[in-house]
Amino acid sequence: MDFLEYSSINAESKGSMSSGRIKMTDQNIVFKHDKTGKVEQLNAGDIELVNYMKTVGSYGIRVFMKNGALHRFFGFKDDEQKIADFFKKNYKLDMLEKELSYRGWNWGTAAFNGSVLSFNIEKKTAFEIPLSNVSQCQTGKNEVTLEFHQNDDAPVGLMEMRFHIPTSETAESDPVEGFYNNVMDQASVISVSGDAIAIFREIHCLTPRGRYDIKVFQSFFQLHGKTFDYKIPISTVLRLFLLPHKDNRQMFFVISLDPPIKQGQTRYHFLVLLFNMEDETSIELPFTEEELKDKYENKLEKELSGPVYEVLGKIMKVIVNRKLTGPGNFIGHSGTPAVGCSYKAAAGYLYPLERGFIYVHKPPIHIRFEEIASVNFARSGGSTRSFDFEIELKSGNVYTFSSIEKEEYGKLYDFISSKKLAIKNTGKNDKQSYRDDFGDSDAENEHDAYLEKVKAEAKDRDSDDGSDDDESTDEDFNPNEAESDVAEEYDSNAQSSSSDSEGGGASDDSEKRRKKEKKQERKEKEKKRKEKSEKSSSKPKKSKNKDSDAPKRPTTAFMLWLNESREQIKKENPGISVTEIAKKGGEMWKELKDKSKWEGKAAKAKEEYNEAMKEYKAKGGGSSKGEGGGEKRKKEHKTPTKSPGGSGFKSKEYISDDDSSDESEKESKKKKAKKDKSEDESESGDDSE
Repeated sequence: MDFLEYSSINAESKGSMSSGRIKMTDQNIVFKHDKTGKVEQLNAGDIELVNYMKTVGSYGIRVFMKNGALHRFFGFKDDEQKIADFFKKNYKLDMLEKELSYRGWNWGTAAFNGSVLSFNIEKKTAFEIPLSNVSQCQTGKNEVTLEFHQNDDAPVGLMEMRFHIPTSETAESDPVEGFYNNVMDQASVISVSGDAIAIFREIHCLTPRGRYDIKVFQSFFQLHGKTFDYKIPISTVLRLFLLPHKDNRQMFFVISLDPPIKQGQTRYHFLVLLFNMEDETSIELPFTEEELKDKYENKLEKELSGPVYEVLGKIMKVIVNRKLTGPGNFIGHSGTPAVGCSYKAAAGYLYPLERGFIYVHKPPIHIRFEEIASVNFARSGGSTRSFDFEIELKSGNVYTFSSIEKEEYGKLYDFISSKKLAIKNTGKNDKQSYRDDFGDSDAENEHDAYLEKVKAEAKDRDSDDGSDDDESTDEDFNPNEAESDVAEEYDSNAQSSSSDSEGGGASDDSEKRRKKEKKQERKEKEKKRKEKSEKSSSKPKKSKNKDSDAPKRPTTAFMLWLNESREQIKKENPGISVTEIAKKGGEMWKELKDKSKWEGKAAKAKEEYNEAMKEYKAKGGGSSKGEGGGEKRKKEHKTPTKSPGGSGFKSKEYISDDDSSDESEKESKKKKAKKDKSEDESESGDDSE
């Protein structure tokens, strides 16, 4: 089939440009909006003429329909002749240039052609106004004022335009009145005229909140409340949704609008109506049988009865000419198509549909599958009873639906997989259970290469430095000991001196003496602890000296396999980091069934290491450093050695490999004894004086 397709094309709508994709076939022209997903279709048989128009940097095409409607598309580059040949071949239409006037005059001739008001200067068009954009028209003595529908997407909005129409005495009719009538025939003026097709009383509306009477007319429907009234054109209805509540006793009826209705600065892109399933109604439509057949193709019956939501859905579906979307094939853990969750601290329901997701209701959100870049399952605030479901769009926006029950995980995961959406936190081997994605990372059978490396390094440090006894414990706080200060302070059996007997003077003195001694002991303990902490903080840390001649430790079976498989992992996962390679390798090693090849290589490497170590020690290696030195230090530290001047143990700084340490210790003891003796003699001399 012959067709043309272009992306990044802009469609003009109420003064703004809406980007999208256009496709021209021999049957129709289809334009799909990128933002809303709305599809506009122009049948080839309804096209009256086509023009191309020059614009800045590109050109556009102007499609004029037989019903008077005008459609303009911009952004085409160098395919002017190609498009002209396509229209000539398939639509039998010549694509001529639309000549525009570039004069800066503000006077000219008004020409009405279908639903388009063209302002011409010297028979060339200065500007065109689609009358469907006109919301109101007012007349004065010699002028006509046009008011336009506001478009929130337009950077600059045209609110009104005034035309001065000179009068002529020779004219048979009033030109002002004629101008007004031509505008009003095609203008989209919302005015309540005639009887409503159907009226629904006191409908519970969640967005905007309140109870409203819904009146459906031919070209619009009205929400009439106690405070506000909303008149909504049928043409602004984008989609209709009928979704059952999770309690199976209520029904949501959701109407998607583009452009949205507004109240002050608030915009409502969705109308959310809530119905009880038990409420029923009966309505007789004000149409004859011929009108129902010709206008609505027998899609409506003259008398409708049933649940309120069902009757409203049927009427809106036919009047708006939109499909009524219901829930898809997804059924959650609770047996309903709704998943309970929260969005921005507001509780609601997420409905997985056949072509997207919709969240009801605060605020309502509709996400199409084609907008989604990836989804992600994440732990919900550290809790294992629920999880978060994150949706990242191609535009960069992220929607997070939190506090979903973990029982919904399997159902939701299967649904996502069936729709072939990219899942962020799973690799090639998809995980099918909640435990796999959110279980503890230190499972018994899970191989973590990084964790094993850390454990091995810690083991090496313990073998070399395990003899350090520098850590001090808090000896004061021991409430279970009888001599503890804390135990004494909180002793429930302690008695005050006021309860002692009168003859207890000696016991009072002994009690005071005992307290004084304890206080002195406490001070001495504190002093020793301070000295010890100062000494340990001032000690320089010894760096661990490695012997370069010592044999290299053997490689494990896992590391042998990983070194050989590293390039393959990189090839299968482009852009993977070093840490992720180790993690991915751990998962693949865990799933590897036959490990005998690598385990055999590891065992052989270990035997070679043991043989090399024996030869190394036999040659005297490791006597002062490396592994042998570590063992020697370890043995020496098993026997506590008194320091030269106190009751503490020797630290590593005072232990050497030669025997000179014993002699220096004896000399220091002799010096101390002489010093103590001289001090005693001096004290005895002072006493004799």
